[in-house]
Amino acid sequence: MIILMRLLVDGSMLSPIKCILVLGYSALLLGCSDTNQSAQVNEIQKADETIYEWKMITSWPKNLPALGTSPEYFAQIVEKMSNGRMKIRVYGANELVGGLEVFDAVSQGVAEIGHTGAYYWQGKIPSTPFFSSIPFGMTSYEQDAWLRFGGGNELWRELYAPFNLIPVRGGNSGVQMFGWFNKEINSLADLQGLKMRIPSLGGEVFRRAGGVPVTMQVSEVFTALQTGALDATEFVSPYNDLAAGYHTVADYYYYPGWHEPGSTLEAIFNKGKFESLPVDLQEILMAGTEVMNQLLLDELAAKNNAALNTLIEDHNIQIRRLPDDVLIELRRISDEVVAEMAQTDEDTARVYESWRNFRDGVMNYNRIAEEAFIEARKLPVQ
Repeated sequence: MIILMRLLVDGSMLSPIKCILVLGYSALLLGCSDTNQSAQVNEIQKADETIYEWKMITSWPKNLPALGTSPEYFAQIVEKMSNGRMKIRVYGANELVGGLEVFDAVSQGVAEIGHTGAYYWQGKIPSTPFFSSIPFGMTSYEQDAWLRFGGGNELWRELYAPFNLIPVRGGNSGVQMFGWFNKEINSLADLQGLKMRIPSLGGEVFRRAGGVPVTMQVSEVFTALQTGALDATEFVSPYNDLAAGYHTVADYYYYPGWHEPGSTLEAIFNKGKFESLPVDLQEILMAGTEVMNQLLLDELAAKNNAALNTLIEDHNIQIRRLPDDVLIELRRISDEVVAEMAQTDEDTARVYESWRNFRDGVMNYNRIAEEAFIEARKLPVQ
């Protein structure tokens, strides 16, 4: 082939007829080469016609809007992209394991994939809240940016590897509501002794502010509020909360969600099972999690306002903002709690340093970007 190319470059060596013959022969060789390559690809595809049937367990009630339906969409798109070679069955909380047992179940291979929140596993890995949400921390897109481009993903995978897990982002709630209460909060005194379902660092801040935090899987919260076992609960935002029915067992709905300003949800893969897959299916699964990550956030952003209007207009829910003095004290305590957590061990200190440096940088820019624009948008038009 190289000789033919040299002949073509030096056209003076060939007559017009010979040039035509050389070009024709070259095309034949190239055609054979393409045919051989296509045949090789086809052989590879034929060699791997295995149908992989996996289980995906979640921490959410089956088909809960956004949180519960996004994993179902993930399963559907992965099956389509893999041309049916990867089939995933999704289980809600308590269908296969409890909502707070997802980490261990995927680690042990009971299921190949989990969809949950990293902050549930702080007892196993102290730094996990950084990979989900920190009180008064980063918003959804800031958190996503740290994970993807600020070194967060690398730290996350390193810390999960000893548990035979690969974590990736699998959705984000955006800024949440603070939650549902059966009494008004007018001062810090109103938090004293209040029993609230609130996990992770938000729960520790709430405890130091005088409340009683309770860790409880989502499927149990409604009954606990209904029976008085809980006085309050946080969950997500109006779209999810309306579907969960909390408005029927609580009177007041408080904002802002200082405890979870941009909660990343995680998709976790059993590391051994994932790495045993063909490379193309590994890539398809990763692409599917990226789609799910954006889908969940988009759905909540699109549906929250309509759900909020329904709660106010159809169900007469009282929307309340936390008083400034309460927020200021919660912020003070939050800074204290996060700083203490950073001293837990060397790994947590490394994660905190990475997270803090990125947060400080993105906050600096956002003062003249998102924050400045939102303030400008509020200006009255004359």
